[in-house]
Amino acid sequence: MSKRTEVEDRLEAQLIEAGLIGFEREYQAIEGRRFKWDFAFVKDRLLIEVQGGVWIMGGHSTGAGITRDCEKLSAATTHKWFTILATTDHVKSGKALEWIKQFLTPNA
Repeated sequence: MSKRTEVEDRLEAQLIEAGLIGFEREYQAIEGRRFKWDFAFVKDRLLIEVQGGVWIMGGHSTGAGITRDCEKLSAATTHKWFTILATTDHVKSGKALEWIKQFLTPNA
C-alpha cells in the first residue's frame, strides 16, 4: 500500500464536505496490473490521481515517472475509465474539486 499524502487527505476532506461520498482510496482499477489511483468513484468509472512533487522532481516529474504515468493513464483509458489528474496546487485552490463536481454532477 502506498503512503497517503497530506494533499490526498485534503482532497478527501473536500470531497466529503461537498457531499461527494462513495469513493474509494488507493483503488486498483485494472485487474492484473499493480497500478492504483488515489481515488475512484467506481460506479461513475472516474479515477482521480493527485500528482505530487511536480516542482521538486518528485516521482511524477522524472522520465521514468512520466513514462509510468503515461502507461497507467493509457491503460485506464483503454479499460473505459475517465481520469482526472490534479496537482497539489489544483487541490489547494479547489480546482480539482470543481472538476470532480463537474464530472459527477454535469447539470448542477
